[in-house]
Amino acid sequence: MDLIRLILSVIIPPVGVFAQVGLTGHFWLNILLTLLGYFPGLIHAIYVIGKY
Repeated sequence: MDLIRLILSVIIPPVGVFAQVGLTGHFWLNILLTLLGYFPGLIHAIYVIGKY
């Protein structure tokens, strides 16, 4: 299941984070980071998926 989340995170980072933790602070932070730049959002998404 984590492989699917990682693939979703590479395509659209907030979707992978949402699939992992739902509508929590991590999701909203990831949206902000993705709006600031694709790579910060991607790095945060991989971190969240790896940690949880």
